[in-house]
Amino acid sequence: MKHYILKKGDKYWPSKEFKKSAWVSDERIYKQAEKAPVKFWAELAKQGLSWEKPWKKTYIEKLPYFWWFKKGKLNFSYNCLDRHLIPQPSSINTFSNNKFINPSSGGREGKDSLKNKTALIWIPEPVNEKTIKLTYQELYEKVNRFANVLKKFNVKKGEVVAIYLPLIPETLISMLACARIGAIHSVVFSAFSSDALNTRLTDGEAKVLITADRYYRKGKIENLQEKVDRAVKGTKVKKIIMVNRIKNKVSKKYFSFEKEIEKAEPYCKPEIMNSEDPLFIIYTSGTTGKPKGVVHDTGGYAVQAYWTTKLNFNLHDDDVIWCTADVGWITGHTYAFYGPLLTGNTTLIYEGAFDFPNQERCWKIIDENKVSVFYTAPTALRMFMKSDDKYLKKYKLNSLKILGTVGEPIDKNTWEWYFKKIGKSRCPIIDTWWQTETGGTLINALPGIGPFIPTIAGRSFPGTKHIIVNEKGKKSKKGFLVQLSPFAPGMLHGIWKNHKKYKETYWGKFKNKYDTSDGALIKEGLIRITGRTDDVMKVAGHRLSTAELEDAIDENKNVNESAVVPIADEIKGQTPVAFVVLKKIRLSPELEVQLKKQVDKKIGPIARPSKIYFVNDLPKTRSGKIMRRILKDILNKEKPQGIMTLFNPECVEDIKRVIES
Repeated sequence: MKHYILKKGDKYWPSKEFKKSAWVSDERIYKQAEKAPVKFWAELAKQGLSWEKPWKKTYIEKLPYFWWFKKGKLNFSYNCLDRHLIPQPSSINTFSNNKFINPSSGGREGKDSLKNKTALIWIPEPVNEKTIKLTYQELYEKVNRFANVLKKFNVKKGEVVAIYLPLIPETLISMLACARIGAIHSVVFSAFSSDALNTRLTDGEAKVLITADRYYRKGKIENLQEKVDRAVKGTKVKKIIMVNRIKNKVSKKYFSFEKEIEKAEPYCKPEIMNSEDPLFIIYTSGTTGKPKGVVHDTGGYAVQAYWTTKLNFNLHDDDVIWCTADVGWITGHTYAFYGPLLTGNTTLIYEGAFDFPNQERCWKIIDENKVSVFYTAPTALRMFMKSDDKYLKKYKLNSLKILGTVGEPIDKNTWEWYFKKIGKSRCPIIDTWWQTETGGTLINALPGIGPFIPTIAGRSFPGTKHIIVNEKGKKSKKGFLVQLSPFAPGMLHGIWKNHKKYKETYWGKFKNKYDTSDGALIKEGLIRITGRTDDVMKVAGHRLSTAELEDAIDENKNVNESAVVPIADEIKGQTPVAFVVLKKIRLSPELEVQLKKQVDKKIGPIARPSKIYFVNDLPKTRSGKIMRRILKDILNKEKPQGIMTLFNPECVEDIKRVIES
C-alpha cells in the first residue's frame, strides 16, 4: 500500500513519490500568485475553462462589489458537459504559462472524449436498490432534455427556479438544466421544513419548483409532497415538477419529471452568459435566524470551483471523489457536483444516512466504488468514532489517496483518528476553510506541498490573501480573519435583493477588507481557525474563543464532541457553559469535575465552565456546523431561532429536558 505522506516531528509532509503525481509541489507558486494575483487568476481561467468570448477586463473593484472576467462569455453547463464529449485539442489545459503546475502529473490535454466515462455514481439508501451510474453522454442528454422542459414552462434567463430535492441524480440534472438556459437555481435542503422552504420561495420569487414525492432517510420514508403543499401557499410558484422517487402515484396537479423529460427534445442550445451573470442563489443562516440569499456568479465561481477541486484533491483521470455534503449546502454544490464535473472527473453521491443500515455502509461504499478522495465533516467523523472498530476492520480502504475535512475546525483527536483509522496513516488530510459566501475552499494545505498539522488549516489558496486583525482592523497574530483585495473569483456577488444587508454584514466592520466573521490565529506562519467571532466570549475582561474550550474538553478520552456557549454573569460579565456528548460510557458524577480540571490545566481557571450538560446530540446543520446560537437561546429561555435549518431538530427538546432536570 502506497504511503503518500511522511511524519517529521509533529508535522506531516508529502512523500517524494506523491510530489511527482501532485499538480502542485513547488511552494513558489504562492509567491508567484502573490506577486501578480490578477494575472495568476487570468492564466488559470484560460487554462481551466472554455470561453465563448474572452473577457475585456480581468478584475474590477468598486467596493462593496467586484467583478472577475468582465464581459467574458461562457456557459456553465457547457463547461461541465459538452466540452468533455469531444477530444481535447492540445491548446486546452496546457500549463506552459504556469511553471509551478506540473503537466507530467496528468490532465486532459489531447485526451479522447469522455462521453463513455462515468460522470455520476448514485448510491440509493435502500440496500436492495441498484446503484445508478451516468456517463457524461447520458448526463448530457438528460440535462438537455430537462432544459427544454424548463423552456416549455417559460422559464427565462435570469429567473429563479427553486429545487427542493434529496440527493438524487435529478438534482444535478435540474441544476445543470437551469445553468444551460441561464436561469438562476436556488437549491433548498430537502430536510428543511415547509416554513423554511416557503421563506426561500418567497424571497427568490420562484415561479417553478422542482421537487420529489418522497425520499428515504434512515430506512423511513420522508414525505416531501406534504411539505411542498404547505410551503407554496402565498408564493408565486405556478408550476411544480415532481420526481417520482418512491414510485407512488403522483397527483395530477403536479407535472411528472419523468414524463416531461421523456417528451422533450434531446438538444438545447446553451445560453451564452456574461461571466458576471448570476449562476445560483444559496441561502445561509443569518445571526437572527433569517436566511440570507447569497448570490454567486458564473465565470468567477467556475474558475475557483475548477482549480480548488483539481489542486486541493489532486484529481486525476481515473479518480473518484465522494464529497458527503448534501447539495442543499454550498459544499455539495462545489465539491459534490460542479467541481468534479468541471474537471472531467467521477463524483459519487449517496442518498441516505451514513449509519444505515449500520456503521459499515460508508466504508463499503468506498471499497466497492474505489473512492480515492473522501471529503466529509468532523461531525460525521465523531459519529464514526463512537462506533465499534469491527465495521472498519472488514474493509481495506486502500483506494483512498486524499482525505478532506470541512464544515468546522477539526479537533486533534478526531484528526488523528481520521488519519490512522480511515487513511491508514498514509493519506494527507486536507483541512479546508471556506464559507457559503466564498464559493470554494480558500485556506488549506495543498497536498503536494503540505504541511499537514492537526487543527491547522494552512495557507491562503494561491492568488488569495487572508490576514488576522484586531478589533481596530490592525494586523495581529490572533483575532478576526479577513480577506484582502483582490477578492477571490468565487466570492459572493451580494445578497439577493438586499444591498444593505450585504454591505453591513461583510464590509461594515473593517474598511476595504472582507469580514469572514471567523476568528483565527497564526501558528508557525500558518492559519488556525478558532471558530465564529460571534462564538467569542468575554469572561472577566478576558476574550476566550469557544473553540479553545472545546478543544480542551474534547481531549478527554470519554468525550466525543462538545459545544461551549456563554451566558450572562453578574460578576464576570459572561461565563462559559459546556454541552458534552460522551462516547459509549456511563455518566459518573466525577466526570464533570474532571473536565473542569482539564480546562483549568489547558487554559486556566478563568475558562472553567460554570456548568457542563451531558447531552445525546448537538444541534447541527447538514454540513456539520454546530449551531451554538440555538444553545444560547435555550439557556436564556428564549425561543430558539433557526430550528428549521437544522439537520437534527429533535435534539432541541432533548437538550431542554436535560437543562430542566
